[in-house]
Amino acid sequence: MSTSEVERGVGEILIEEDRLQERIRELGREVSEDYEGRELLLVGVLKGAVFFMADLMRSLAVPCEIDFMAISSYGAATDSSGVVRILKDLDINIEGRHVLVVEDIIDSGLTLSYLLRNLESREPASLEICALLTKPERREIEVPVRYVGFEIPNRFVIGYGLDFAERYRNLPYVGVLHPDLMPEGA
Repeated sequence: MSTSEVERGVGEILIEEDRLQERIRELGREVSEDYEGRELLLVGVLKGAVFFMADLMRSLAVPCEIDFMAISSYGAATDSSGVVRILKDLDINIEGRHVLVVEDIIDSGLTLSYLLRNLESREPASLEICALLTKPERREIEVPVRYVGFEIPNRFVIGYGLDFAERYRNLPYVGVLHPDLMPEGA
């Protein structure tokens, strides 16, 4: 897909690259202060959180390790089904560890609620969430999010790890999917 093809998929830019990177640096400072003197395990939720987690990790001033989980609740649909499957589990034992779940976006909260219950059962020393984006008006179940990059309106967003049919993840900003490409019901 050429750059112009990618750009045509964007209806508007919601969060510019510079603003995105500055907020991630701010989050890095907050997390570093809160976890000073402790080792942190970042758990990235694949695939969307990869870009955010990489940039967040580079802005941390505390020792940290990373691991990944892949979970599915969407399939090809645009709304969470509430049925969650773990497609890739952690490689690291989190018992007694300080865990920070790094998520790209929180919509309904259903998937993240399931993930938190699953991870809490593994007895980490602490468990917190850092989300780049959150859509409060979509929330069906409240989840305790310690760090939030941006609250956004209920729009179908792409870029910076977020996709539509596995495309547009590589955009350096967060955009809104062009209305002509919008799936039914989104």
